[in-house]
Amino acid sequence: MIDQQTKSTELLERRRKVVANGVGVFNTATAREAKGALIIDADGRELIDFAGGIGVVNAGHCPDPVVEAIRDQAGKYLHTSFNVVTYEPYVQLCEALAEILPHGKETKAMLVSTGAEAVENAIKIARQATKKQAIVSFTGAFHGRTMMAMTLTSKVKYKQGCGPFAPEVYQLPFPNYYRYQGSRTLDEFVEWELKRLRESMHNLVDPDNLAAVIMEPIQGEGGFNPVPQKYLEGLRGFCDQHGVMLILDEIQSGFARTGHWASWQHYNVQPDISTYAKSLGSGMPIAAVLGRAAIMDAAAPGTIGGTYIGNPVCCAAALATIQYIKDHNLNNRAVEIGAIISARFQKLKRKHSQIGDVRGIGAMIGLELVKENDPRKPDGDLCAKIIRGCAEDGLVLLSAGTFKNVIRVLCPLVISETQLKKGLDILENQLEKTTG
Repeated sequence: MIDQQTKSTELLERRRKVVANGVGVFNTATAREAKGALIIDADGRELIDFAGGIGVVNAGHCPDPVVEAIRDQAGKYLHTSFNVVTYEPYVQLCEALAEILPHGKETKAMLVSTGAEAVENAIKIARQATKKQAIVSFTGAFHGRTMMAMTLTSKVKYKQGCGPFAPEVYQLPFPNYYRYQGSRTLDEFVEWELKRLRESMHNLVDPDNLAAVIMEPIQGEGGFNPVPQKYLEGLRGFCDQHGVMLILDEIQSGFARTGHWASWQHYNVQPDISTYAKSLGSGMPIAAVLGRAAIMDAAAPGTIGGTYIGNPVCCAAALATIQYIKDHNLNNRAVEIGAIISARFQKLKRKHSQIGDVRGIGAMIGLELVKENDPRKPDGDLCAKIIRGCAEDGLVLLSAGTFKNVIRVLCPLVISETQLKKGLDILENQLEKTTG
């Protein structure tokens, strides 16, 4: 076993010597190549991928049409900057995005390179559209690591030593029903949380100065927490009442992950602005901001964008990815995969008191581990042991949640039935071992 892992061990040691410690190590797997739902590590060992590059490869590793589109565009031109020279792939991708993610009668888009950039630009657009400054985000949220995005992000450990942060940002508790329900029904809980939202306009921020509320409809890093349907509907009504932009962050939940192009389509709640990245480009760095045309056009020329906005090679990859998702009906496949995972997790929950909750939408499923069956006693240590054991057995997994006690599944949607079953078997076996 030591000899088989030598190359991976050497690579990780080289990383420790030269890469800054602040770059997180979420899993100790290595990669030599990857295809579909499999990763081949530096020692030639086959790993089943349940992490998907943190939700980036919904269409699988290296889908052939995407790779071909990258090669074709790379042979034409790599960069001109869309600010300087207009090129078709950028315009064509914006057209494709407006078609599958319409924001009212007229939709406009802009492209950048990362999810954090998308969030930063969405905030700037909302502020210019409303002529207001304040932003509300939610506990448990993750919106990125740039200054505004980090300010909006909730998890303290992601922000240590990085302040001061951006002003005029306020946070409300995310309506996490599992953790905070107490003895209330879901309807009672939502009514209480909406009351808290309305009261916050008296004790937290003046709605006359509130530009936007930003929310992940299904929190990613926060623990795969779906917002209750009626809460999102109530939030939409609140924003309409006060002239506030509703920004929905779909960076981890977009592009077939939940069974729709975006999870807001599942909720049937229309945002004013929405943000995307990750699986949009099958691993190429590209992100998008979409919104109602009048709102998007409120941003003055030169106030949004950047040198690398909508790189042509990345645009080509994104266009090919969208077509691949359509051709292989991955939205429907996500629903099928999610049903299989949920059924297995619910079966395990009935057997193991350490599993407090199973939740998610489509193929975005989380399993929360707790002590004494208490939602207020997260068990991050157990989660870490299971993930380490799965890695040893050939399954790449990631945790999520404020207390790192949620096992999240973000497997490529092209995963075969055999690979999916094997991955779930590995996870189940590790759960049995670690819980006795």
